[in-house]
Amino acid sequence: MEETTPPQPQPAHAPPPFPAVFTPPSALSSRGSPSTGPGPGSSPAAAPAHFSTPPGPPVFSSPLRPAAVPFRATPASPQPVPFAARSAYSSSSSAAVSLPTSAPHFLNGAATPHGHLPSSAPPPEESPYVLFSAHKVLKQKKLLNAPSLGFGALVSPGREVTAGPVAVERDPRRCLNCGAYVNLYCDILISSGQWQCVICKNQNGSEGEFVVSSKHDLLQWPELASSAVNYVQPGNRRPGFVPVPEMRVSGPVFILIDECLDEAHLQHLQGSLHALVDSLPPTSRVGIISYGRTVSVYDFSEGTAVSMDVLPGNKSPTRESLKALIYGTGVYLSPIHASLPVAHTIFSSLRPYRLSVPEVSRDRCLGAAVEVALGIIQGPSMELSRGIIKRAGGNYRILVCAGGPSTFGPGSVPHSVQHPNYAYLEKTAMKWMEHLGHEAQRHSTVVDILCAGTCPVRVPVLQPLAKCSGGVLLLHDDFGEAFGVNLQRASTRAAGSHGLFEIRCSDDMLVTQVIGPGEEASPDSHETFKHDASFCINMNSVEETQSFSVSMEAKGDIKNDYVYFQFAVLYSNMYQAEITRVITMRLQTVDGLSAYLASVQDDVASVIIGKRAILRARTASDSIDMRLSIDERIKDIAHKFGTQVPKSKLYRFPKEMASLPESLFHLRRGALLGSIIGHEDERSVLRNLFLNASFDLSLRMLAPRCIMHREGGTFEELPAYDLAMQSNAAVVLDHGTDIFIWLGAELATQEGQSAAALAACRTLAEELSEQRFPAPRIISFKEGSSQARYFVSRLIPAHKDPTYEQESRFPQLRTLAPEQRARLKSSFIHFDDHSFSESLVKNMPMPCTFGLEWREIYTIK
Repeated sequence: MEETTPPQPQPAHAPPPFPAVFTPPSALSSRGSPSTGPGPGSSPAAAPAHFSTPPGPPVFSSPLRPAAVPFRATPASPQPVPFAARSAYSSSSSAAVSLPTSAPHFLNGAATPHGHLPSSAPPPEESPYVLFSAHKVLKQKKLLNAPSLGFGALVSPGREVTAGPVAVERDPRRCLNCGAYVNLYCDILISSGQWQCVICKNQNGSEGEFVVSSKHDLLQWPELASSAVNYVQPGNRRPGFVPVPEMRVSGPVFILIDECLDEAHLQHLQGSLHALVDSLPPTSRVGIISYGRTVSVYDFSEGTAVSMDVLPGNKSPTRESLKALIYGTGVYLSPIHASLPVAHTIFSSLRPYRLSVPEVSRDRCLGAAVEVALGIIQGPSMELSRGIIKRAGGNYRILVCAGGPSTFGPGSVPHSVQHPNYAYLEKTAMKWMEHLGHEAQRHSTVVDILCAGTCPVRVPVLQPLAKCSGGVLLLHDDFGEAFGVNLQRASTRAAGSHGLFEIRCSDDMLVTQVIGPGEEASPDSHETFKHDASFCINMNSVEETQSFSVSMEAKGDIKNDYVYFQFAVLYSNMYQAEITRVITMRLQTVDGLSAYLASVQDDVASVIIGKRAILRARTASDSIDMRLSIDERIKDIAHKFGTQVPKSKLYRFPKEMASLPESLFHLRRGALLGSIIGHEDERSVLRNLFLNASFDLSLRMLAPRCIMHREGGTFEELPAYDLAMQSNAAVVLDHGTDIFIWLGAELATQEGQSAAALAACRTLAEELSEQRFPAPRIISFKEGSSQARYFVSRLIPAHKDPTYEQESRFPQLRTLAPEQRARLKSSFIHFDDHSFSESLVKNMPMPCTFGLEWREIYTIK
């Protein structure tokens, strides 16, 4: 996915490709180059478009209330979560779009009492699939389009929820003018069945379908009663098949294993592989391939004996060699229930690398191994035309277990980066891997690359293969627990294929930027209508853990009372059924700035801002620029949306967005933009994950969540400040891809209590990440240990602030006895890092002053 701006010279060691950035032509025609933050002389107009989640922090009262519900002991018996946190929909704006009690609510033109919407229809501004940065839209173009804050939405088109959309097995009814889908907000004339499109206002006929006796009868059509609906075309499904949530079903899996591992790494990998096949459903089909200098394809037809066919790894497999495999007597994909003993025997037969060659210099033909797996997946269809690529049995997934870079055969790079021609060979390998990824995606196959160990894997080369196929690339410390959990979750993370994501909005609004896992769709790749202004994206895969960040602008001052947004995703599911999911949303427009600010969702806005910044942080120097742009952004928000202090040049930051600056401060010093991770490969992998991740995971990667274990087995959520490092407590810090458990020194000396606290914290960590992909690594350590630096570096050093500021931001301190406060104060070690308040004062080119109630008032000049 490439940015649609003039090409820039690339460094010798090009960074890995980022998720797609798409620019609608209408935005490019009237605006200049993109910008992630206000700079000198910047105008209020938003930047031009590019196409490139645990809950948020709570609102704290004083004093904090400990959780009343004890934490459950085992993950097997669901119970209420012991701590309540603010959801994506802020309580301050939960009623932001409610109508006056005297006004009726009109649904399809039928008056119904306010508050009595159909049970399947959520409030107009809320949906499990779409999170807006604000629940209302400001009518003034100049302020709505201010680039420092902006307006947008996070869309998760593939998300599965318990009460999912109603499935309708027929074709959707669409506007003949713009292609929008009929929905619950359309005005319908029941006498003729005509309906008016909410996007372009065109009148459409329904061939008499919507001719009813009363408007209430229109609710019998799911698309006229719910904001989200699935249109299903059965395709290859068996007659009488009962639909199930397809995202929870696993497809056929090919496991590719690196043969060049040392004994310690291999033993861990073998344990993870044994656990993987034991966890697969009995009907899942699995294939096993190992690769080094050659590609070994294991045969399941020999009973418990280990048998394999070997192909050379120095070149792509020939058509004749693939035909010999496909039409031979070997069985290379077999159901688990028939081949589990053989799979265990294969894993146990793997042997460590015996030659005295450094890890980085060992020959690995990873590219050729993926080609062989794709050839077997195609089967006899490889003999047919390129247009015939479907096979019964669902979408495939290739899981690559890699311990080092691809250094042999197609798509390889030299062993050493000091090679005189390394830059050119790396660029060639990246292009080849990108082509292979697209070929996998064309054949409904997702390639996930899970790397582990201490050998550099050359992330820029491997990333295109995972990205273009719709998969992910993950880095692990070893092949142990976290690697094994991610292997299992990747294997059952069933994906839809051949997805098309369409975005439509009212004529008042314009899509300016989309960031996410896809590529801009060409006009001939989808159906177009006479005046279709939709923004279309080809999705490499359609998965539950993905989301798109959609930025929007107002074309001019808005005159209408509502603006409408419609998101549609078309894809093939596991059973080759064609699904069209349509989500339609309506937001109220307001004149008053205070009403708009009250509806702003801080967490959603911070994630959208974060994705814009991370998209541009492709190198270490870019990261520094983005940290400075975040400071400028906070300053600009205060100037444009804050209020000026009387008889002063200071501006009061809007209290409605009090948590936004702190979230952005976590972003600028955390793993995504800061320096707490030492290797650029690790940062690039995290950034790619963040840009494609769901809201929940994105929020946690941006701003960590801090939870303290309390006496009696309860938990208390606190700000992520180092003031939580109290020696008599245990603390859990959830940072998205990492969860840390910190035991205070005083607690650690009490064996019984520390063991109970550690067990409770470990169970909590597993609960927080139960459905997360990638699964985080969970690390526990004691105060003062070397690993404690992971924990300390992610906390804001608030101990440097004055006492009144500490208590204002961290009210829990007021519950400590004086001797406890003294011990806590003496336990901190001096670092150069600024606290949140110091950063606003010293890192920004202007003085700041804070009031006692910092969340209510702090001012920026």
